[in-house]
Amino acid sequence: MTSEVLRQRAEIEQSIEGLTLCDPFRDLAERSGSSPAYSDRLASDGAWETLTWAQARQHALELAAGFAELGLAPGERVALLMPNRVEHVLADLGAVHAGGVPVTFYATMSADQIAYMAADCDARIAVLDGAAELARLESVLARLPGLKKIIVRDSSACPADERYLAWRDFAALGQDRLAAAPSLVAERMALITPGDPVTLLYTSGTTGNPKGVVITHRNVLYELAIARHSGTVRDHVRWVSYLPLAHIAERMFSIYMPISFTGHVHFCRDPAANLVSTLGQVRPTAFFGVPRIWEKVQAGIRALLALQDDPEQRAAAEQAMDTGRRYVESCQFGRSVPDDLAEEFRQADESVLQPIRALIGLGDTTAASSAAAPLPLEVGRFFASLGMKILDVYGMTETTGAFTANREEEFKLGTVGRPVPGTEVRLAPDGEILTRGPLNTPGYLNLPEATAELIDSAGWLHTGDIGSLDSDGFLSVVDRKKELIITAGGENVSPAAIENLLVEHPLIGQTAAYGDRRPYVVALLTLDGEGAAAWARAHGIAASSGTELAGHPDLVAEVAAAVTAANARLARVQQVKRWRLLPVEWTPESEELTPTLKLKRRVIYAKYADVISQLYEG
Repeated sequence: MTSEVLRQRAEIEQSIEGLTLCDPFRDLAERSGSSPAYSDRLASDGAWETLTWAQARQHALELAAGFAELGLAPGERVALLMPNRVEHVLADLGAVHAGGVPVTFYATMSADQIAYMAADCDARIAVLDGAAELARLESVLARLPGLKKIIVRDSSACPADERYLAWRDFAALGQDRLAAAPSLVAERMALITPGDPVTLLYTSGTTGNPKGVVITHRNVLYELAIARHSGTVRDHVRWVSYLPLAHIAERMFSIYMPISFTGHVHFCRDPAANLVSTLGQVRPTAFFGVPRIWEKVQAGIRALLALQDDPEQRAAAEQAMDTGRRYVESCQFGRSVPDDLAEEFRQADESVLQPIRALIGLGDTTAASSAAAPLPLEVGRFFASLGMKILDVYGMTETTGAFTANREEEFKLGTVGRPVPGTEVRLAPDGEILTRGPLNTPGYLNLPEATAELIDSAGWLHTGDIGSLDSDGFLSVVDRKKELIITAGGENVSPAAIENLLVEHPLIGQTAAYGDRRPYVVALLTLDGEGAAAWARAHGIAASSGTELAGHPDLVAEVAAAVTAANARLARVQQVKRWRLLPVEWTPESEELTPTLKLKRRVIYAKYADVISQLYEG
């Protein structure tokens, strides 16, 4: 460890010494209590209803008193099964202030998965959204004897049984209890230490059962201090919360960072239907998306541009986008922006690029980021052509989110940046990325052996990812260590390297490469719905469904050309010899993707085993 890393770590740790999340939350409510905190839509007319920071903290304290009155002991877990909405965040913060540990479950989880997690963490109280969540939980209640009380946000769905409590009654209980005993919550808060859990997050489980990752107050406050140090996130940030709150990145942006940066969070409960319209209304100043989200936004923009019939306007857009790409690429670390290019970009941005960004609600966005998986280089270049720097960061639940990051003044497209202050990163002899520092989790709940595999005796956390470091210290993530394909010829092949090139084509939505112990690589491809629809319109093809489009000979020929183009950029051993275009889109609901939109390779390989076998026949 260098002296500079030690100095940075000591400085940051000193700034958060003895603090828990309750402290900056209190300070914010006292300092900027009238500032907007959370905006959610009213069910009746869809209008926004906003809580200030003073109101949000008061509600959190009341709910904390309610949890205490229901018998929640310090350290006990509260299971949360709700979409992104203000009650979710308030219940989370209420549990924290009562000394409890909130545990958000992914909304797409099955009843069996919910039962496993609730039993594993011994949840004592559950907070559900409504009838759908209630139905799943009730089917497994016999397996959860430790679950004593179930709070249902939708009062109309709450059963008339003493084990259940409607949200409005829970809120009233907490309000009355706090008024009767104002010191109750303060006494609970005084017992919380920086090393106590602020949440328990379950990995989404691409293989095996999910594991509960302990995240402490100290972990979160260190990450917030780093964000403050980097200068990427600015005070009074305007944010749209749409990814699952079981995702560490969304928790950082929707729950923790707003407390540090006086943020204003707007909730989007159904991103598939409402994200674009919500972005247009909110005009966020910062936006985070996993790679698949950025790919879908890219497909949408391309579809809009394809509708431009005026050749002069299309040429002007293409010229402006070329300027944007050259400008952003010249801003990368180690390069400089020529004065004439800076002026060319200013004019292109004012007349063309900013209006395009405004069309998708990102016209005011000054900080755009991506994580969960490496952002394909061509996706980053596409958004660079719009004048956007999508800053790729790298981390995992077990590292409280990002431990490497690109920054506005120090970034390289195609990398995930440099280690954040006070954090060490190195590569093991086999290329695995290791990290050590205050962001690392204390471990997995109830799994000492798995924790020992994760964090070695010297404190290095083993990410399971293969990476490379360039001469400037920028990290690139190559692939998952356990997902590397070893062909029948003994060659190591990265499926992600193949897949990232294939999905560059706007027609291809997702792809899974396969070839372990096989003589060559094959691939399963799915259509991108928006890209395919735009292509069909441009070619005058009427298709009633994706299934019909996937079988159209002209489209298949276009996909074949895309595979050939990708192969031309790959080594011979990496090239896709045979492939199949599937008439479906993979989603978390269809189980090919995790809730964070990563491939579940085992599920895909099992589900399409017959198709894969056919690709190796003949």
